Amino acid sequence: MTPIDLQKTSPEEAEFKASTLIESLPWLKQYRDEIVVVKYGGNAMISEELQDAFAEDIAYLRYVGIKPVVVHGGGPQISNMLDRLAIPSEFKGGYRVTSTEAISVVRMVLTGQINPQLVSKINSHGPFAVGISGEDAALFGGRRRGVMIDGVEESLGRVGNVVKVDPKPVLDHLRADRIPVVAGVAPDLDNPGHTLNINADAAASALAQALGAKKLVILTDVPGLYADWPNRDSLVSHLTADELTQLMPNLESGMIPKMQACLDAVQNGVKKASIIDGRVPHSVLVELFTSNGIGTEVSAT
Repeated sequence: MTPIDLQKTSPEEAEFKASTLIESLPWLKQYRDEIVVVKYGGNAMISEELQDAFAEDIAYLRYVGIKPVVVHGGGPQISNMLDRLAIPSEFKGGYRVTSTEAISVVRMVLTGQINPQLVSKINSHGPFAVGISGEDAALFGGRRRGVMIDGVEESLGRVGNVVKVDPKPVLDHLRADRIPVVAGVAPDLDNPGHTLNINADAAASALAQALGAKKLVILTDVPGLYADWPNRDSLVSHLTADELTQLMPNLESGMIPKMQACLDAVQNGVKKASIIDGRVPHSVLVELFTSNGIGTEVSAT
């Protein structure tokens, strides 16, 4: 971020910038020293400009005294690599089917490509970020899961739920003033030595719960939750856990994992959870530090 040069700024521009900063004051007070878990994914991971803006947002949170934790997926990059290797991609109910052949590619892309790239971008603003995966220090433990389609459970292969979280590795980094950047894979508790591909939305939610986070923020590729998709006028800015529970059966399949992650979080101690449009530069800052926010926010009541 470029510092404001008051000598080149008109009084009106300076006043506007000052008023924007002052608007963030109540939110700075609310979130200072609190943990905020941010799930990073979608188109925000593809655009170089959006990658840079996201890294700036996370560094900014750290500089103003908030404790950000990033959990990332890598759907587009995984699909591209599978295509390059001629390994078929398949989705069921909004979840990727991961074969034994594909899991090594998933692990390589998440931990060997995306994670170090994101760590590097954040660290261009200060030596804060450190990359870890759900396999490191038994952060996550997973078990295989399927998905219900028309009342029948379908297999997803090497895909699992996070059923166990040991937050100590992340808390250790936070106590050292670092920014943990977590790749969404987990060891298979029922098959030692095997790795599971875990949905990054669900992983971020589980970690937010275990950390007692103040807020969970999930980046998406849409402006928010539509109560009556594709009616653009049905965008919901805020709803309670009970209201979301009623809407869940009617949501389109791609939105279900994200909204379930938000619902699980607020039902288990996280104060608020939001899905926001990651295609908007600096969407994390807009959500946390402005009165109107962006996207859809879920609260317990």
